[in-house]
Amino acid sequence: MIGIIDYGMGNLYSVSKALERLNYEYVISADPKRLKETKGLILPGVGSFRDAMHILNETGLADFIRAAVGEGTPLLGICLGMQLLFEESEENGLTEGLNLLKGRVVRFPGITANGETYKVPHMGWNRLQFRHPSPLLTNVEEGYVYFVHSYYVDTDEESVVLASSMYDVEVPAVVGKGHVFGTQFHPEKSSYIGMKILQNYANIVEGKGEA
Repeated sequence: MIGIIDYGMGNLYSVSKALERLNYEYVISADPKRLKETKGLILPGVGSFRDAMHILNETGLADFIRAAVGEGTPLLGICLGMQLLFEESEENGLTEGLNLLKGRVVRFPGITANGETYKVPHMGWNRLQFRHPSPLLTNVEEGYVYFVHSYYVDTDEESVVLASSMYDVEVPAVVGKGHVFGTQFHPEKSSYIGMKILQNYANIVEGKGEA
């Protein structure tokens, strides 16, 4: 069973419906005791990094997530949930994240090196380019997935970037280290590629795919 962490800022409906389509059992909960009973966790997220971390810290979920990861529980962050895995974000002032992966969340500049402007947020379909093999990407093709975000992860730890997409800058699209994973795009809204990634994550949770 996968535990979907409910802290009031995630698209719980679409994530849960995707797991239903995969016939995978899940529970949606804000209770660490209930979530601790699951084999793996999903941290969804839509909105402000600062607000999300405030809620996670106030509810004790941040400490729970760190402890669960420390005990070997697989974790998948989606969109804002992926950004929360990193050290800090500059959104609405510098805010410390869960610090499970090394890197900072920064805003798209909205202007190229040549002085041309482009739209922020990055919204729509963009192509994946694989960087490193991972069980999360088993039998996944380098196709198009769906993004909606104004901030992206800037990391010097190149090995955690499993796949990227280009939007003026190189955007980490899939990240992973050990049993901690994240997707900047919404896999639950990304057709068969996104569903395959969720299936792979479920396999990792069940021990069918090594992390």
